[in-house]
Amino acid sequence: MPRRPHSLAVLALATALLGGPVSAQEVKRTDLGRSPLSGDESKEIVMQLVEIPPGATSRRHFHNGQEAFYVMEGGKVQLPGKDAIDRAAGEHGINQREVPHAGYTNVGDKPIKILSVYIVDKDKPLQVPVP
Repeated sequence: MPRRPHSLAVLALATALLGGPVSAQEVKRTDLGRSPLSGDESKEIVMQLVEIPPGATSRRHFHNGQEAFYVMEGGKVQLPGKDAIDRAAGEHGINQREVPHAGYTNVGDKPIKILSVYIVDKDKPLQVPVP
């Protein structure tokens, strides 16, 4: 049975909605280095470049250890139900062990780039999602 033109259009639309553009809006984490923590083999130091493209959401999560971060390239972010705010280049801080953070969407027009350094438990996931 030959396909009708509108069937092809529906298939193309479904492919576009489920394919490439979705992956373009995911947070990208690039490991820059990992090393055991001197004097404590149960912990490791992890350095990552975190890139949040426009439209992507940095899901709410916590770490099994501490995170020090530095915003290299900032932008506009928005938490659900809140006004958009600036995440300025040069912003920095420490996220404590098992304390949930993030949960915002990049609502700007350029990627946000963050350098993160973690000291975390080696045998546990680096990032644990929370509702």
